[in-house]
Amino acid sequence: MFAASRLTTAFLALVLAAAASAATSPTAQDARVRELLARMSLEEKIGQLNQYSSRELKTGPGSDEDLVAMVTRGQIGSLLNVIGAEETRKWQKLAVESSRHHIPLLFGLDVIHGYRTVFPIPLATAASWDLALIERAERIAATETAAAGVHWTFAPMVDISRDPRWGRMSEGPGEDPYLAAAIARARVHGFQGDDLAAVDTVLACVKHFAAYGAAQAGRDYFTTDVTERVLRDVYLPPFRAAVDAGVGTVMAAFNDLDGTPASANAFLLDRVLRREWGFRGFVVSDWASIREMLEHGNVANLHEAGLKAFAAGLDMDMESNAYRDTLAADVKSGVIAPARLDAAVTAILTAKARLGLLDDPFRYSDESREKATLLKPEFLAAAREAACRSCVLLKNEHGILPLATGNITVGLVGPLADAPYDQMGAWHGRGRKEDSITLLRALEQLLPPERLKFAAGCAANDLETAGIVAARRVAEESDVVIVAVGEGADQSGEATSRASLDLSGPQLELLREVHAAGKPIVLVLLTGRPLMIEAVEPLVDAILVAWHPGTMGGPAITDVLTGAYNPSGRLPVTWPRSVGQIPIFHAQKNSGRPQPKSASDRYYSHYIDSPNTPLYPFGFGLSYTHFEYDQLRLSAPRIQPDAALSVTVRVRNAGARAGEDVVQLYLRDHVGSVTRPVRELKGFRKISLAAGEAQDVSFTLTPAELAFWRADMTFGVEPGTFSVFVGANAMAPLTASFEVEPAVRAASR
Repeated sequence: MFAASRLTTAFLALVLAAAASAATSPTAQDARVRELLARMSLEEKIGQLNQYSSRELKTGPGSDEDLVAMVTRGQIGSLLNVIGAEETRKWQKLAVESSRHHIPLLFGLDVIHGYRTVFPIPLATAASWDLALIERAERIAATETAAAGVHWTFAPMVDISRDPRWGRMSEGPGEDPYLAAAIARARVHGFQGDDLAAVDTVLACVKHFAAYGAAQAGRDYFTTDVTERVLRDVYLPPFRAAVDAGVGTVMAAFNDLDGTPASANAFLLDRVLRREWGFRGFVVSDWASIREMLEHGNVANLHEAGLKAFAAGLDMDMESNAYRDTLAADVKSGVIAPARLDAAVTAILTAKARLGLLDDPFRYSDESREKATLLKPEFLAAAREAACRSCVLLKNEHGILPLATGNITVGLVGPLADAPYDQMGAWHGRGRKEDSITLLRALEQLLPPERLKFAAGCAANDLETAGIVAARRVAEESDVVIVAVGEGADQSGEATSRASLDLSGPQLELLREVHAAGKPIVLVLLTGRPLMIEAVEPLVDAILVAWHPGTMGGPAITDVLTGAYNPSGRLPVTWPRSVGQIPIFHAQKNSGRPQPKSASDRYYSHYIDSPNTPLYPFGFGLSYTHFEYDQLRLSAPRIQPDAALSVTVRVRNAGARAGEDVVQLYLRDHVGSVTRPVRELKGFRKISLAAGEAQDVSFTLTPAELAFWRADMTFGVEPGTFSVFVGANAMAPLTASFEVEPAVRAASR
């Protein structure tokens, strides 16, 4: 790639001195960055703003710039898709020896749900409603990523999505801003830990800022059209949570917002992010998104695009060449203030300092540590647990699950029963299919060969049907049939929007043929989003949504099917009956005609060919036991706007086995200065109860949970009647009400 050279004497002395010193304090880091910045030329500063991808691994339509020459000239501050301790060391050596000030590169990578140990997709772990588990998954991902020489992950993705046609729903936390905010905090802390100077942490990047998940028609990269109130109420809260959790970087989105692409949207990048929220890290573009403003049509050329983006607050340009050649002239002419450039470079250098790279650029590039870290047994065990806890049981007729495998013959059919690549899902880091254990392989470890029969039947996404005959034969020869269908890894994720969300290819035909054999059927869905299964549901006795479960998906699914683990996952998205219902979500608003006035009334908000209700509501999920809720009580019938209210409910495990439940609290503000949702999630607790055990679960509603963006676009609480609903999903019937009184004003003198 490039010739190796020897470290300069001065730089070697610098590294040795830094290695011998104690950890650098934040104050000392700031002083060091200021001193370094003062010695840098204009061209050196601009070099820190440019990021390019390795030409060996591109994750977008990249250019063919000579990266070695650019690094040598100091024109690159960061590289992405440079992977492995050996490879990162080579590039870092080139950078620090070529740089007048020995400034290291920052290496980034999309580590979305694991590096080598692949965890379930983010939508799946969101279904666990288990924040400690989510944080642990990212801690393991950070440990492996850092050991492979990478400093920075382009995660978490916290885009709210209420349209499963959008393939990138798989990367996010679902439809609800409250749940998403909690997950954002957990993911950021998992990646960054308590101290970025620790060698097993990585810099997090919350993305895509903002409203990327609101793409019209569910089409990736497409335009968005949301009001500022909806933006602030729905799409911004998880980003604010990530910033409050100390996220180091933010990625601007591809989409436009109110007519301005996010990459040059000063409202987002300057007013909200920096002035309102106090963000002190740096903002990076998405892949070539500055250049793509030419296609959006708000700029005439790349120079203008770069100027607008940088002026708006976008610090680092990924793959557009928008800053490299023209920004210096803009600074010299006064079009760009030198202070703006210094602020951007300071933020980037500070990130490098916080990671310890200014002390030791090679601290992450340790081949022996990399070899000893990847795929540790405890990491695989954690991935298995995460996949178990992410599974959502949607149907279990006649208690067919858990399977009594002791004396039955199990038939296994479906294209995803033995698909090690597909079960890892999109953006699976450096996961390898040879490390991925499928459902078939897991069942082979559990059952003797004579009691396990297998036929794939078909592929997930082609038209070949010849194998369905063999699958029918397997069903006929079995006592129970497990059918594993859904989406392949390349059918969800980025650039995989779908107009139809039915089972693709001949999978429905396969299922109907298996159903005709007359045997009990357990449907296992491996998918990156909700699929339309209203026509499928009557054909099967049980439905388990395993999502794309990652490296240890097979053993985890087997654990759930056999009852070794009692399913506790709950839907983080509303599951539609049909594409025609989309968007459908629990926090909807009422129309002026939400219900018919009489049985003959047709003039209300409804479909004439479908119920308004979803197939499965947000928060829904079954267990092998069942839970009962009662004794809902409030700490007070009336409160002041600045007061808190305690909500308590009794939850009892009324079944015969231990299990976990996600207790969910929803709120409705009946009258506001603007219309309010019929229900909003404002609290949740995941609890474990033994058979017959009961527990009081309490929530505290503070002004933060009661507040919203009011008619005058101030954020606060309004007096009036509120209802709380507590239960196992968004349709929870147990309810109580309270009043928020008008604020008491101090008497005037």
